[in-house]
Amino acid sequence: MNVIQFISRRYLFSKKHISLISILTSISIAGITIGTALLIVILSVFNGFFEVIRGYLLSFDPDIRIEMVDEPTMIFDENLMNSILAHDEVIQISPYIEGKAMMVFQNGRNEVLNVRGIDMESDFTITDLREDHQIDLSVQGGRPGVVVSETLINRYRLSAGDELAMLSPTGMRRALTQFSSPRVSRFDVRDSYDMHQIIDGDMVYIDIAAAQRLFNMRNEITGFDLKLTDTDRAERVKAELEEMLGPQYRIQTWYDLQKPLYDVMMLEKWGSYFILMIIVLVAVLNIVGSLTMIVIQKKRDIGVLISMGMTPKKIKKIFQSQGLRIGLIGCGLGGVAGILLVLAQKEFSLVKLSSSFIIDAYPVAIHFSDIAIILSGTMVLCLLASWYPAVRAAAIQPADAVRDE
Repeated sequence: MNVIQFISRRYLFSKKHISLISILTSISIAGITIGTALLIVILSVFNGFFEVIRGYLLSFDPDIRIEMVDEPTMIFDENLMNSILAHDEVIQISPYIEGKAMMVFQNGRNEVLNVRGIDMESDFTITDLREDHQIDLSVQGGRPGVVVSETLINRYRLSAGDELAMLSPTGMRRALTQFSSPRVSRFDVRDSYDMHQIIDGDMVYIDIAAAQRLFNMRNEITGFDLKLTDTDRAERVKAELEEMLGPQYRIQTWYDLQKPLYDVMMLEKWGSYFILMIIVLVAVLNIVGSLTMIVIQKKRDIGVLISMGMTPKKIKKIFQSQGLRIGLIGCGLGGVAGILLVLAQKEFSLVKLSSSFIIDAYPVAIHFSDIAIILSGTMVLCLLASWYPAVRAAAIQPADAVRDE
């Protein structure tokens, strides 16, 4: 039998009577349990929101985007595209053109919008937006097609077949410098997409050839969008592509494209972690009080143990073991309770959200790395809390203990 563990257990969970020490110990365990459960639930909610927002943004953003560092455009190079596509993790690559244009509507209103030229044969973003049918942006009746957002459809009361006119900055600049009428490109509204406005700005989609004519780009594109076998491997693929392509290309992952938003979400998550750890810290402070009172109450017993040959180091381990036991019990109960609450929310959607939000209930996602951080942080606080009482117990002199009695 381990004497240290036996004495630690007897001191901590005495069955003879309920005392102030046992009450403080129970309060410590309850506080650690509640704090641990809350931390697991809150961090899981942040993980859930992160995954929801990332899922919606990835409907627009690729896993990796490749552009030039010093130039707004690049020459379309099919050999370059094939060499990128040869990478094991790249399953799809799509050239695109992106810019701003003045949109002229039939009701006489104008608006500057983001225009994106895509290759329908290889593009995967617009296909994800409208999975139920094929979108046609080809030239019909002398005009190419355009896909606009439901926001624009409702704002300007558009319908399929309506005509839109676009004027690019290049066309306006040429009209001013050459004293000629601006070149206007006309499009037919072919389709629409519905996307919740997580980020500002509406995007209209046209064929890449029509975008080249609109922005006066001959054999040029803005860049390439890449789809990977696994989105979470984007950073590793980015490093490999940077080594392969060289410094003249700017390579951005899905995280880089929306970095300010993702950084804010991560800051909120870990900020909440440190704030909620205060609950655990308050519970841990009760451990200091309860163990200190045990040291005072058991001063004579400690003196007898030392006089019988137990070293101060072993006395210290007795009280450190008590702090460890409190932490293990609190973390165990809190961990189980937190995980069960998260699973219940995931399965039954217990806590609902406003109907105007993009989902109807709080999303949750359990990351075991977060649970490990929570449990390890709590255990460290418990061990630190037991340090002072353990040192005080180890410093007791047998003669002083007996004389005080």
